[in-house]
Amino acid sequence: MQAPDPIPLRVALLYWLKLGFISFGGPAGQIALMHAELVERRRWISEQRFLHALNYCMLLPGPEATQLAVYIGWLLHRTLGGIMAGLLFILPSLLLLIGLSWIYLAWGHLPAVSGIMAGIKPAVVAIVIAAAWRIGTRTLRNGVLCAIAALAFVAIAVFDIPFPLIVLLAAMAGLIGGRIWPHRFQPGGGHPLERKHYGPALIDDDTPTPEHARFSLRHLLKVALIGCGLALAAWLALAAVYGVDGTLARMGWFFTKAALMTFGGAYAVLPYVVQGAVEKYGWLSAAQMIDGLALGETTPGPLIMIVAFVGFVGGWTHALFGPDSLPLAGAAGALVAALFTFLPSFVFILAGGPLVESGRGNVRFTAPLTAISAAVVGVVASLAVFFGQHVFFAGGTAQPAAIVIGAAASIALLGFKVGPIRLIAACALAGLVLSYWHV
Repeated sequence: MQAPDPIPLRVALLYWLKLGFISFGGPAGQIALMHAELVERRRWISEQRFLHALNYCMLLPGPEATQLAVYIGWLLHRTLGGIMAGLLFILPSLLLLIGLSWIYLAWGHLPAVSGIMAGIKPAVVAIVIAAAWRIGTRTLRNGVLCAIAALAFVAIAVFDIPFPLIVLLAAMAGLIGGRIWPHRFQPGGGHPLERKHYGPALIDDDTPTPEHARFSLRHLLKVALIGCGLALAAWLALAAVYGVDGTLARMGWFFTKAALMTFGGAYAVLPYVVQGAVEKYGWLSAAQMIDGLALGETTPGPLIMIVAFVGFVGGWTHALFGPDSLPLAGAAGALVAALFTFLPSFVFILAGGPLVESGRGNVRFTAPLTAISAAVVGVVASLAVFFGQHVFFAGGTAQPAAIVIGAAASIALLGFKVGPIRLIAACALAGLVLSYWHV
């Protein structure tokens, strides 16, 4: 079997756009989709190189699946490929949430929505469980990494330890463990016979680092300055037009801070978003925030895109452009929220990617990242438990319909490899039918 031919930029961009429309199931599901397509089927990148990039993205604040798309796009097609991969990956979810937010505020709730949501929520739990299982089976290759994952699960689920502290402790464990048991912290596992091989890849384990991906301090500083300059210029423009204390300028600063605190996925930063957007600035109510979270769970793309809903409702509620331009005001708020939330992720990858590539194969560099990846498996598992408690035992009582739908969805995903779109559609239909049955 030969390695694939070089991938034209047009083909890659079509794939990233397609992924943006089908990437349900949160970051774990999105990463699993990328692995199945890019590593197993298309063989654009080897498993070891994929996991190496993933470990770095797990370390960063921000949506790791989006960052992974930017990283692979950059590795394949330089800076333009990385930027376009990230933009196309998030574009469908941004447009969908703007449209759904408009419908939500203009026409309210349809009677069937609650039934559909009752069916979708167990499916989301099943998707998280299945994706965590797939990621775990690739990452937890030995007892040491399994122990790190288990400790991370207990730390966050039982003791409520902040995720940044878990990341720091895992990195320290990897740093020490990489010196004591270096074979246990190799990327992709500790024993070469355990690794899965899908045939030669375009970017294979031994493929030399491309010229554009080689580390240069000058390049790192250049990209960092350009990224920070773009963010500052955008904020100054908002402040100049709408005032420093204007809603859009406040959104820009607030969501920049939120982006830098998003360790461990969207759910780790949602309390901060609620505190600021609901309690401090009054951009939306607590009930609207819960509804927005439900919309975010049922649309493709990164869950942190819920910030677009927050921005839309904030712009609409404050009537930024007058009472006759509410949809325009909402769209402006959504775009500002998305821009300042996702811009740091692009900067982290395009500036730091060459440094990560230069550390490939150096166990002292990769061991902390491998340990962090193992810890994240435990955190994702705790998220599945958290979801399950709130869906299967809502209000403190068992929900038989949700349990049955969740069990069936899990069997469909793990046993029959049903795709996420078909699964969500089927569960939504089941929830709708059951809602009318109980009326």
